[in-house]
Amino acid sequence: MSDVALPDWAVVSPKRHAHIARVVALLERWSREMSLPADEHQAWLDAGRWHDALRDATEEVLRRATGDAASPVGLLHGPAAADQLAREGESRAAVLSAVRWHTVGHAEWTRTGRALYMADFLEPGRAFMQADRAYLADRVASAFDDTFRQVVRLRLEWTLREGKTLHAPTVALWNSVC
Repeated sequence: MSDVALPDWAVVSPKRHAHIARVVALLERWSREMSLPADEHQAWLDAGRWHDALRDATEEVLRRATGDAASPVGLLHGPAAADQLAREGESRAAVLSAVRWHTVGHAEWTRTGRALYMADFLEPGRAFMQADRAYLADRVASAFDDTFRQVVRLRLEWTLREGKTLHAPTVALWNSVC
């Protein structure tokens, strides 16, 4: 499914493109299983297509695009893509927020942001916790909020276990679901 169409300005490797395709496939599946309205269905797919569109851009490009000289470079691809989408006329707040915050999370997300956050973590191409993540992916349509809370918890546990920084939006997200 690496035939997922990306914007002309996307900077992704073939491996990243395959990841994006797997994320979109999960979002498509969940959306259909949940019988989402057409506009929300499309928002989920668009957020999935665009979330990593600049993931393989250089640090220089990302810093210039965002004007952010301080944040870790790994956090800049979402904001850079959201800003580019807005400049091109994308106006759906749920899509822009999902793309902007998909790496760290956001407490005020609608289902679009929450679905993208889960799909990015649960997509089957990742090598870790495959059975657990597959189980969670199978539960999204029937237990969306409970599964989202579990995914947030797992991502927080991993961050703490790896000794990585907990970013303020991530903490706020956790506080909003616990």
